[in-house]
Amino acid sequence: MRMRRILGLALAAATLAGMSAVGAVSAGAASSPNISRDECTAAGGQIVSNPYASEACALPDGTKPRIT
Repeated sequence: MRMRRILGLALAAATLAGMSAVGAVSAGAASSPNISRDECTAAGGQIVSNPYASEACALPDGTKPRIT
């Protein structure tokens, strides 16, 4: 019985670790990538300056990635 409980706890810990790793990867993929000024204008976007933040590129599809 004790061995089964230890194995269950180990499996639960491994599952939580796997879920947090998947969550971190998907969160990174969901965020907008950075773009350069040249890439912004080539994609038909406009450079927008935000107060207290870095410049961004307003693309025609509505996304606003930061300019690097």
